[in-house]
Amino acid sequence: MKLIITDIEDFNITINGKYKIIKPQEKINHCIGCFGCWVKTPGQCVIRDGFEKTGIKMSRCSELILVSQCFYGSVSPFVKMVQDRAISYIHPDFVMRKGEMHHKRRYKNVIALSAFFYGEKITDMEKNTAKNIIQANADNYDGFVKNVCFYPSIKELEEITL
Repeated sequence: MKLIITDIEDFNITINGKYKIIKPQEKINHCIGCFGCWVKTPGQCVIRDGFEKTGIKMSRCSELILVSQCFYGSVSPFVKMVQDRAISYIHPDFVMRKGEMHHKRRYKNVIALSAFFYGEKITDMEKNTAKNIIQANADNYDGFVKNVCFYPSIKELEEITL
């Protein structure tokens, strides 16, 4: 299953296969860093606003697709808030991977991470930063990067198939 997190309210991109979409339909609360999703309700955020099961949704996907406006080489505030609320996807304990310390995997699935950025005049520096951030996210999820693509507008992005 593909899990798509996007900041586009009117999402009109063709998707092949089974998928779920998380988009800004309702207000999302910020992660408050309480670690309740690790110790109080493992795998699920303690904030009840409709986004509390994002980590669980990630545990059921084979591909995580971020579709976002590029903000200084990163995802939009909405997409970042959803990612923050999904910290329950990983375990609080640490392991060494590739010579770096990362959180232990909580679930068995391996996520292929793809990012599709849109925005006018995305600089080469922003593209490089975005690629590095997506790679760091994949490392933190103990997954791998499948795609990182850039489009000058939502209109051009709507011509692709996910």
